Amino acid sequence: MISCTDSVQRTFIHKKRKKGVGTIFKQNITGWLMLLPTVIFAYFIIWRPTFVGFYDSLFKMNGSALVSFTGLKNYIDVITDTNFVTVLGNTFKYTFWSLVIGFVPPVFIAMLLNEVRKGKDFFRIGVYLPVVLPGIAVYMLWYYMYLPGTSGLLNTFLGKVGISPYTWLQDQNLAIVWIIISMTWHSMGGTVLMYLATLQGINRELYEAAEIDGAKIRHKIRYIMLPHIYPVALLLLIRQIIGVFQVMEQPLTMTGGGPNGATTSLALLAYKYAFEYYKFDKAMATGVITFLILCVLTGAYLVIEKKLND
Repeated sequence: MISCTDSVQRTFIHKKRKKGVGTIFKQNITGWLMLLPTVIFAYFIIWRPTFVGFYDSLFKMNGSALVSFTGLKNYIDVITDTNFVTVLGNTFKYTFWSLVIGFVPPVFIAMLLNEVRKGKDFFRIGVYLPVVLPGIAVYMLWYYMYLPGTSGLLNTFLGKVGISPYTWLQDQNLAIVWIIISMTWHSMGGTVLMYLATLQGINRELYEAAEIDGAKIRHKIRYIMLPHIYPVALLLLIRQIIGVFQVMEQPLTMTGGGPNGATTSLALLAYKYAFEYYKFDKAMATGVITFLILCVLTGAYLVIEKKLND
């Protein structure tokens, strides 16, 4: 015999199946309509250019016109170019030094701002102000600060203390480091505010309890602040890797990719293929290679992060 409970359950399942996709869509039509502009924006700004880049990279191009299908020839030409390995290494150097130089300072500054009691708005504006400045203007400013002669601002300061002028951006070994410093100064304000918002969302009772237990500032940082900002830090880590791996305007403005190609990145190489050598097919292939490398790095990071959390 079928119990009353079984009968009710079957009736409920039957009605649930009867709803169908159309009913579910009607019930959530407001949400779908709110999501639609974002989907359209993502299609035209992100996905369509990505697919077009993949497609065009398989053809020989005359300007922006597709001439003939060549398969993977453009990729082979780019990878076998004598400069490709150097450029790829430079791009990883940008990413590495951006994490060494630019990842920790925003956390430290956010913690300092979180402890400020007076003039907090003034310091927030001061930290965020470089972000609103035009990128080209900022990097031209840093270019003139790095001028190798006595007219450069930094060399002027060195001269005041009896140190001879230094060739900042002309140093092949450290040029990327100086570019990363300028990038960090320009862009870390937004990151600082994100960390600061996270820190200010922490329940003040946790700090009070820690103070009652005799905790020092280092204990508050280790056991209260860092655990709360850890999820945000992971998100910003991926964002920073993806952003810096596509660095282009900074070396273009400050060094032009020199000296001797020491600061040329993959994105700058794609720019040169397109607008200096007029090889748009090679530029497309370089862009796709960059995209695939970023996918691999992101996937590897997610796997490692999942294992650490498990």
